[in-house]
Amino acid sequence: MMISSKGRYALRVMLDLSQCPAEDYTPSRDIAVRQGLSPKYLESIMTLLSKAHLIEGVHGKGGGYKLAVLPEECTVGRVLKLTEGSLSPVACVHEGKAQCEHAASCPTVGVFARLDRIIDEYLESVTIADLASEKVAL
Repeated sequence: MMISSKGRYALRVMLDLSQCPAEDYTPSRDIAVRQGLSPKYLESIMTLLSKAHLIEGVHGKGGGYKLAVLPEECTVGRVLKLTEGSLSPVACVHEGKAQCEHAASCPTVGVFARLDRIIDEYLESVTIADLASEKVAL
């Protein structure tokens, strides 16, 4: 599994907004500068986050973006599942996918199913607030 740049930047944007005053809207150009992103690429990420109700945006004077969720309630897993679709290491263990024709006799399906659970449990245990407070150990 490889997390895309969209997933990594979506997390950075959520972290960036979590460090802004909760009641204020932050202009997208400010976020783009701080994160080293093109405004167009940032806008695609903001649209995705906005449609998922993780952020809210206002256009015009005094507009920008702010979090629509509390940083303590938004997990890294939630953001990455939004941007990546699936975090499963292989397709045959992805929830909702049809099992491969070899699943019943496959000697590797168990290891990948367990890895999928471990990844999910870990990413769902880390919040944006944890990232902001640097509680996530290497």
